[in-house]
Amino acid sequence: MASSTSGRVTRVPITKLRLDRANPRLVGQGGGHSEEAIIARLYRTAELDELLESISTNGYLDIEPLVVTGDSDGTLVVLEGNRRLATLRLLSDPALVGSIRRREHVEIPVPDATSVASTLTHVSVYEVDSRAAARTFIGFKHINGPAKWNAYAKAKFAAEWHKSGVVLPKIARAIGDRHDTIKRMVFAIYVLEQADFQVNDVAAPKFNFSHLYTALARSQYMTFLNIETSWTRYDPEPNPVPPDHLAQLREVLMWIYGSRSESIPPVVRVQNPDIKRLGEVLASTEAIHILRIDASLDSAYAATEPVDARFTSSLFKARDNIRTVAGTLRAYDGRDESLVNVAQDVSETAGAVHMSMQRKFGQRAST
Repeated sequence: MASSTSGRVTRVPITKLRLDRANPRLVGQGGGHSEEAIIARLYRTAELDELLESISTNGYLDIEPLVVTGDSDGTLVVLEGNRRLATLRLLSDPALVGSIRRREHVEIPVPDATSVASTLTHVSVYEVDSRAAARTFIGFKHINGPAKWNAYAKAKFAAEWHKSGVVLPKIARAIGDRHDTIKRMVFAIYVLEQADFQVNDVAAPKFNFSHLYTALARSQYMTFLNIETSWTRYDPEPNPVPPDHLAQLREVLMWIYGSRSESIPPVVRVQNPDIKRLGEVLASTEAIHILRIDASLDSAYAATEPVDARFTSSLFKARDNIRTVAGTLRAYDGRDESLVNVAQDVSETAGAVHMSMQRKFGQRAST
């Protein structure tokens, strides 16, 4: 139910405000949902140090109201302005700073704000009836405005909005993005949620969300995961992967992102060309088997080539390699007998290959 202050600007004590635990920018990429965890994440990613310096020097300039909505416990959830609230909390609550240091192992150098303490206790807020009432404004500001979210946060925001019953074309228009792009991103979010994927467990230094929504638009991935290819013509729905293909889904996510907790590196290093190459591997039973055993995208991808193309390519590579050896033969000092044995093995193998090819050539010439 809307409060009596809904729809107008009022000033409230900051003790009545709390950070938004449903904000994808704050908690969407892993970590805890406690106040300490959220502020620690904001400090790492949102340049709070600049805001801390500015407010501690000049005081809080109460020009733009925070956008809030009422909660059942009587507090106000900050939908827009979490960076400002986090900064005010740090400047006015030394105990919180110590708690962040102990629990999150993050040292936040908070400047002295004693001279401006009177400006830190109350802020202006604009209360809205619900999260939905603020979505259009917040979405456009953070997706196409001056404080842009990354692709994953954008997709999480759009997916939550979509779950509330709003169709994707309307969401795309509201946040100023292409409908087909938002559709692919929301679909990828539903896939991650179905897999219970932990973004903070990726083995790569950065979570490249675009790898996944690019992959899922390719037919090889759809076939491997038994996803209806017609999904691209409709709004996506949660749980798009059939239950009997969840093991394959976990494999795909592991190949794309790896696992830090299991010390498994991803086989995809860069989106182009590795996402395309992995897709071609998924279309080959032999290549999939090699990838599962060898965990090498290069080896698996080589198996997707036709046998005749692989033979020709390997033959030319063998010739080039043996010519390189011949050109550097002066480096062999005659001491290592094992290298002589390797050379003998190369000679015998090359001789056998040559004899077999010569026999087949002769047979073909005689017919």
